[in-house]
Amino acid sequence: MGAELVINAASHETRIALIENGTIAELYIERSREKGIVGNIYKGRVVRVLPGMQAAFVDIGLEKAAFLYVADVFDAIEEYESLLYAGSKKDDESTEEQESSERPEFRPLHPIEDLLQEGQELLVQISKEPLGTKGARITSHISLPGRHLVYMPTVDHIGISRRIEDEVERERLREIVERLKKPGSGYIVRTVSEGKSEEDLIADMLYLTTVWEEITTRQAKGSVPSLLHSDLDVVQKVVRDIVTEQVDKIIVDSRVDYDRIVHFISTFASKMKYSIELYDEDEPIFDHYGLEVEISRALGRKVWLKSGGYIIIEQTEALSAVDVNTGRYVGKHNLEDTILKTNLEAVKEIAYQLRLRNIGGIIIIDFIDMEKEVNREKVYGALEEALKVDKSKTNILKISELGLVEMTRKRVRENISRMMCEPCSYCEGRGYIKSKTTVCHEIFRELRREMLDIRGTKATVTVNPHVADLLYDEERRGLEELEKKFKKRITVRAKPGFHQEQFEITIN
Repeated sequence: MGAELVINAASHETRIALIENGTIAELYIERSREKGIVGNIYKGRVVRVLPGMQAAFVDIGLEKAAFLYVADVFDAIEEYESLLYAGSKKDDESTEEQESSERPEFRPLHPIEDLLQEGQELLVQISKEPLGTKGARITSHISLPGRHLVYMPTVDHIGISRRIEDEVERERLREIVERLKKPGSGYIVRTVSEGKSEEDLIADMLYLTTVWEEITTRQAKGSVPSLLHSDLDVVQKVVRDIVTEQVDKIIVDSRVDYDRIVHFISTFASKMKYSIELYDEDEPIFDHYGLEVEISRALGRKVWLKSGGYIIIEQTEALSAVDVNTGRYVGKHNLEDTILKTNLEAVKEIAYQLRLRNIGGIIIIDFIDMEKEVNREKVYGALEEALKVDKSKTNILKISELGLVEMTRKRVRENISRMMCEPCSYCEGRGYIKSKTTVCHEIFRELRREMLDIRGTKATVTVNPHVADLLYDEERRGLEELEKKFKKRITVRAKPGFHQEQFEITIN
C-alpha cells in the first residue's frame, strides 16, 4: 500500500500528515505566526566571539542571537588555507540528512578568534531552529536544496546520497554533475536523482544558480541584519522532500495550495505520476481520515500496547526517557517470554512514537529486564530494524545489563509536544503540584509566624476550596491547637479562583 499526504491548510495553521499503511507516520505543523526558519539566509553581524567555546554569537535580527561554531565558519580566500574532509572516503557517502541540511564535515585550521571579530558582517544560513531556551544555530556553508540536487555555492565538493547503491548509477550522476558544475561550487546528489536524465539535473542547476545570484545581489544592497532569502513554506518543502515514488496520493483541502502543488510538481517532477485530489467535503479533512485521535494520542505521556502493556514517554530539556511496563499483560507461559513479548511490541511503538512526535537529542529507553542475552539481542535487533524507516539519523548503543538503551536521534525541528503545548500554569512544568495536606501544613507554619509578630484577635485564612475542605475535616485538629496556643480565632474562607498551593492570611 502506497503512502499518502493529507494536507489541512488554514489561514492560521497548516498541518501535513504522512500516512503509511493507513497510519499517520509523520506530522508537520507550521503556524503563520511561528513559521519555520531553517534554510533561511541572513546578512548578520558578529556580536560576541567566545574562544573558550570556539564559537560566536551573530545578530541576524531574531529575538536571540544565533550560534555559530568554528567548523561552520568558511572564507575560501582569507581564513582557510585548505579544507580537510573528516575521512577520505566520505565524499560519496552523503546521507539523507546531508541532502537537506548538512555540508561535508570540515576540520578548521584556525581558532575562532583568528577567523571572526566583533562587528564583522557575515552571510549565514539557519541550520537548526531555535529550540527551547537556545537560539538558532547557523552556518556560513550555504546550501540551496532543489528537487534533485543540493547546491553548495561556497564549497568545491560533489556528494552522492548513500541511498543510491548502484555503483554504475553513482558514477553516471557524478560524471554529469562534475561536467556541468561551476568551478569552486559543489552539489549533493539527492536520492530522488536516481535514474533521472541529464536534462532534469540541468533544470535544477539553472534554478538553483538563479536563486543564488538573487541572494548575492540582495547581500550587496541589504542592511545588517537582514533576511536575504526565505526557504519554501511547509507545503512546498514537504512535497519537494517527501514526495517520491512511495507517495502516490496527495489530498489537500485548499484550492490555493492545490494549485500551488500542481504547479510545483509540474515544474520539478513532471515525469512522476501522482494523484492529487482536492478535498471539498464539509467534514474536516483530518477528522475524515481519523488523524485527530492519533495526534491527541501523540501528546499523552502513556501509550498503551495491544497486549495490555504500555510505555511512558517523558521529555526534559536534557533528554527524553521511555519506560516499558507489562501493565495488564500477564502472559501465558513464563515470565521471561512475557517480558520478551512486551519489549518486542514496545520496540515498534517506540520507533513509531519517536518519528511521529519528532523526539530528538539523547533518548534513554528502559526496557523490562531480560535475563537471557539472546533475548536482549532480539530486542536490540528489532529496534535497529524498526528505526530504518526513520529519515532522521539515529545512533544506538547495545542494551546494558540494567536493560537500558542509550540512543540519539537527530533533532531537525521542534517536537510536536513543544509546538502544541506549553508548561502547566499550575505546576510550572514540573509535572506535580504540592498536595493539599502539604499546603495545610505550610499554612500552620505561616500562622505561627504571623501570630507571633502581629497583635489581633482573629485570623482569616483564604484558600482553594479543596484545601478548605481538608482544613475543616482531617486537619481541623491543627487549627484548634493553634487557636488554643495563641488565643485567637481562626476562620477558613474558600475562594474558587485560588491555585491549590495559594493561600492568604489576614490578622484582624
